[in-house]
Amino acid sequence: MDSQNADHAAVDRRLENLEIKASYTEDLLEQLNLAVYRQQQVIDSLALQVAQLRQQSPEQGGGARTLLDELPPHY
Repeated sequence: MDSQNADHAAVDRRLENLEIKASYTEDLLEQLNLAVYRQQQVIDSLALQVAQLRQQSPEQGGGARTLLDELPPHY
């Protein structure tokens, strides 16, 4: 009977450790999801700012380019 009690106690400890790890994992996942959400908000804001800047000066941002535009002035 003593080995059964020891086995039961070992299983209980292992189960408790797994529950603790699962709890920490859930907390970490929630923190990571929040970080991703905040980063997406920043990305969306920056994309909106870029679109607004392109609208302010359409002749510089969206025009067709040629290879001559890419050459440095000394060519």
